[in-house]
Amino acid sequence: MKIVSWNINSIKARLEHVKKFLSESKPDILMVQELKGLDFPENEFKELGYETKAITQKAYNGVAVFSKTHIEVIHTKLPGDKNDNQARYIEFEAQNIRFINIYLPNGNPVDTEKFSYKLAWMERLYKRLKTLRKENIAFVIGGDFNIIPENKDCYDPKTWQGDALFHPKTHKAFLKLLHLGLTDAFRMQDTSEDNYTFWDYQRGAWQNGNGIRIDHFLLSPEITDRMENCFIDPTPRGWEKPSDHTPIILEIST
Repeated sequence: MKIVSWNINSIKARLEHVKKFLSESKPDILMVQELKGLDFPENEFKELGYETKAITQKAYNGVAVFSKTHIEVIHTKLPGDKNDNQARYIEFEAQNIRFINIYLPNGNPVDTEKFSYKLAWMERLYKRLKTLRKENIAFVIGGDFNIIPENKDCYDPKTWQGDALFHPKTHKAFLKLLHLGLTDAFRMQDTSEDNYTFWDYQRGAWQNGNGIRIDHFLLSPEITDRMENCFIDPTPRGWEKPSDHTPIILEIST
């Protein structure tokens, strides 16, 4: 079973890219982030054999899922704050597996309420995942976490000191998630350096290999036991007018 996460940075701008990827890679599940708009071209993907569910927001955020089989939506918002209307979370079941697709807040600048929101969002996420663990529900959580876990996950750690993506409080919150018994799928497969999922559009980041790894899959123990592979596909980042992110791909046994 092939499961993919990809921040597409606008479904309007990257529609043909998504269709190309679906046609060529044929994932069973595709989870995308940063739709950036209310409109979602559901029929375009139905023609390719995918059922879709999208959580949209005007101009910002947004997450969507694509599945070759039926999608049963469990939550369209991260529980814990009824006043949070940002489109960053969808929890669903497909092929008898619980999936969670997230677009975790960036949090910059750290001296503003944006960083407080990021940390509060991560605490809510922790509580939700803790509940799933207590209920013995096996799950895959994937998406744009906006977290650089370690020094080897960025081309130059010094340049990221103090950034919300690399902040000690962010690292602490991320480790708290892992301490629920979750596995960073990519790091289980590959512990080497220079493996990135994001390259900025500026300063020749893509051309110079100056990237960061901020898109992740975390797996509950039951799914970890079924994992066969997890890797980053840099190819779409090299397409014309690409997203600044590239897909991360998880393969598990059925």
